[in-house]
Amino acid sequence: MKNNKIRTRRLLFLAAALLAAGFVPSLRAADDSNGTSPNFLAGGEPPPPPAEKRAEDLLSQMTPDEKMAYIGGTNNFYIRAIPRLNLPAIKMSDGPMAARNDGPTTAYPAGIALAATWDTNMAREIGEALGRDCRSRGVNILLGPAVNIYRSPLCGRNFEYMGEDPFLAATLVAPEIKGIQSQGVLATIKHFACNNEEWDRNRISSEVDERTLEEIYFPAFKAAVQDGGVGCVMTSYNLLNGVHCAENDYLMNQVLRKDWGFNGFVMSDWSAVHNGLLALNGGLDLEMPRGTYMNRATMTKALANGQLKQAVIDDKVRHILRTIIAAGFLDRPQALDTIPRNDPDNARVALEGAREAIVLLKNYRHALPLERKSIKSIAVVGPNAARQVYCGGGSAFPRVFEYVSIRDGIAREAGSGIKVFTSTNLTESVALAKQVDAVVVCAGFNASLESEGKDRPFDLPAGQSNLIHAVAAVNHRTIVVISSGGGVAWAGWLDKTPAVIEAWYPGQFVGQAVAEVLFGDVNPSGRLPATFEKKFEDNPSAPYYHLSANNKTPYTEGIFVGYRGYDAKEVEPEFCFGHGLSYTEFKYGKPLVSPAEIPPDGEATVSLEVKNTGNRAGDEVVQLYVHDVKSSVPQPPKELKGFLRVVLDPGETKTVKLTLTAEQLAFWDVKTRGFVVEPGAYELLVGSSSRDIRGKAKLEVVAAK
Repeated sequence: MKNNKIRTRRLLFLAAALLAAGFVPSLRAADDSNGTSPNFLAGGEPPPPPAEKRAEDLLSQMTPDEKMAYIGGTNNFYIRAIPRLNLPAIKMSDGPMAARNDGPTTAYPAGIALAATWDTNMAREIGEALGRDCRSRGVNILLGPAVNIYRSPLCGRNFEYMGEDPFLAATLVAPEIKGIQSQGVLATIKHFACNNEEWDRNRISSEVDERTLEEIYFPAFKAAVQDGGVGCVMTSYNLLNGVHCAENDYLMNQVLRKDWGFNGFVMSDWSAVHNGLLALNGGLDLEMPRGTYMNRATMTKALANGQLKQAVIDDKVRHILRTIIAAGFLDRPQALDTIPRNDPDNARVALEGAREAIVLLKNYRHALPLERKSIKSIAVVGPNAARQVYCGGGSAFPRVFEYVSIRDGIAREAGSGIKVFTSTNLTESVALAKQVDAVVVCAGFNASLESEGKDRPFDLPAGQSNLIHAVAAVNHRTIVVISSGGGVAWAGWLDKTPAVIEAWYPGQFVGQAVAEVLFGDVNPSGRLPATFEKKFEDNPSAPYYHLSANNKTPYTEGIFVGYRGYDAKEVEPEFCFGHGLSYTEFKYGKPLVSPAEIPPDGEATVSLEVKNTGNRAGDEVVQLYVHDVKSSVPQPPKELKGFLRVVLDPGETKTVKLTLTAEQLAFWDVKTRGFVVEPGAYELLVGSSSRDIRGKAKLEVVAAK
């Protein structure tokens, strides 16, 4: 039996701690393993000066024209070279699910699928694999990860993001960034900020209050900077509170640099700048893909009339130089021919990530797993049976070396004793369904229908609901596999089908991973990183999403995004946040808190025993939620503040320990413009999902004496 414990550990390079100018983490490959190591490592010569000093030396040698040209990209995906100063061209590649710009590559689970693993180790491993793919292609900077909050299921780019909860996204993004950067590649966190819809994305202004920004839409970016040490930040296309994000002084100068201490550089999304002077003074360091607005003409004029200072231009160049120097890009070739482009180690990571991401939403009367001994024939039907559904569309979509469709995956895993039929035609599918022992309907979206640059409908594409209903009417063992970046319309078919799987866009091995789950070779262990509503109107943002007056979209639901809003309004979702079924059962012991009282800067440990009471090995995701019993500001009934994925054999018991800091109990105080921890009682809720709470405990925060 294949299991979920495969862990491909590899670290070709050691990340050296060059604490230049406070930039964390500074990166240098300790051994490139191909004879291209820096001379000071191979020959015992002293190391080069710190990145800050080297950057200043280069800056002092650059002409005004070179400085102005340097902060505009070139050749679509490069920072320009300055040969006379031995400054190399710095190569970028689209992400975040693959290093996609240089031919076929390995495709990993999409961001929403990675979030569904609830696995920080997997996030790190995927990051390392992405970094290796970049090095094999000479890529310096990967344009990922992406962490905008899943606000509505309609957003065409939700598949790239890490779900609706800021704590989950923040906890997963830091290890992924560390994994990427451990390989001598800079990660880019994107899209800063509030790029929560693709509809009219270049003109729409996300109107968001300060508390909501700080508690919902900023935490994953903040964690990327402060915990992940990310080297680059990319701004988004939309406006935030009336100002384009690529020109937004509040976002870049106040929040990123002053509040969070970011020391890397900020680039625009491609062609996201509209006013060069505003971008220059607003904190943007690099306009991509070229200096269309941040160009020599704009800067020369602004310098002459006093609207721009030379120090501002110098700072931008300085930010870029010290970041690429600290990353080691001036001291070694970036391409490593010792790493194959089609890396089998990375392929294993992609497969394991897909296995962990799949969520079993429904399993009425144990319709799954399919038993090979009792199943003699299967029909695999629907539009996604043979289609490439490994990734959503747009700049994230890569070409791959290999791909396993759901149809092919089932045919391979079924074995010689099971006949597999396939069809995409409604009439033919129904006819097949009458003859076979089980039917797998492959439904949902694809890269053409769910993509960057447009939003998607909530309803399944035309004819799919009818197909599911018709097939289920003639075959009682109908399993539906959904490919999507989020929730879909369930009405009309969900109650007719005994089993439903959410496959997401889990990378190139989607078919193999789905088939292994269907036949029970892999016990499903993914958990929803977003709430799946019964109908679109139930979503907390529904009354305001796409509501545009003067190109403004109000975030009137405030902090009550996702499960926070469903809980506050007592709306029953179809599948709640954190939900996911297993082929085994888990029993929770009573949670204990130590200490039971903490000061406003203290921490407590929540511990409990979890036992696998079934007859299959499986992974359980233990989730910790917090309820502020009495707050001076409106609060959700509960918020995720801890989780741990734990592997348990049949009959095995493990003690799970979750750390909860007082800082995690804080809310944003708009008066003091800072986070505040209020003394008082907090209820701790431990469970298998946001609505499957297995135990409760109390924690008291006592005022500092």
